[in-house]
Amino acid sequence: MYIATLLTAPTGPEIDPALVSSLRNAWGGGDAVWLAPGHAVEFPLPAIPDNRWEVWDEVQKMRVDLVVQSAEGRRKRMLIADMDSTMIQQECIDELADMAGVGDRVKEITARAMNGELDFEGALTERVGLLKGLPETVIAQVLKERITLMPGGRELVATMRAGGAFALLVSGGFTAFTRSVAAQLGFDENRANTLLVESGTLTGDVQRPILGRAAKVEALEQVTARLGIAESEVIAVGDGANDLGMLGRAGTGVALHAKPTVAAQCDVRVNFGDLTALLYLQGYAREEFATV
Repeated sequence: MYIATLLTAPTGPEIDPALVSSLRNAWGGGDAVWLAPGHAVEFPLPAIPDNRWEVWDEVQKMRVDLVVQSAEGRRKRMLIADMDSTMIQQECIDELADMAGVGDRVKEITARAMNGELDFEGALTERVGLLKGLPETVIAQVLKERITLMPGGRELVATMRAGGAFALLVSGGFTAFTRSVAAQLGFDENRANTLLVESGTLTGDVQRPILGRAAKVEALEQVTARLGIAESEVIAVGDGANDLGMLGRAGTGVALHAKPTVAAQCDVRVNFGDLTALLYLQGYAREEFATV
């Protein structure tokens, strides 16, 4: 048995019930269940429709996300999440670079790295090198003035943890940011790269080994082994090329507002919904969300 889920942004246009009825009839689906009136609905299917991606293309024009997945084991026991442009709305290194006066150059490298056009480690060391001499105090300033949480993140982490799941934040960014974001959102653990500092200023380098694509997969492997759970019991979320390894290994890998080349390699794509989409995909109704 499979489940088709239709989602839209909480602030966006509502899902037309006629669209739901049309898809159910065309695909031989069962009764529809509205998880959030107007914004999230699901119905069972006997098989994955042959024209799933053609229909996905059409509903995207309506600003609606469509996901078809196995009904078995949807509710997960672990969340592993990227930070930059996933749990927060910015790329931390871009914000630091802007403060250092090299914003445009670093943003260009970041975009190419996240699109998979550049080696992640090489791109990271090049960008960090441009931050050399920046006062360490700028990190706190960026956190306070420039970093905003992605909508739905608090509900996602709180609801999954209330259901007994473990939440891991793993980033190719920096521990100075993941510590703060993890604390704000309630993650159990966070992993990232460490910016090196001497005499109160950034040296232009990071501690080795660098946490990149392979390290995110290793984090998934290590934590699931420690918890005694299967990788199929994990839901992962990210947006960049360095997230593809963990997205592919997790039971459910969600490309959230991802770069096109990244989304194209993932079966679960959320382009309009916020982070609460990950709860709806697991079958949570809006009234089941934990209070935050």
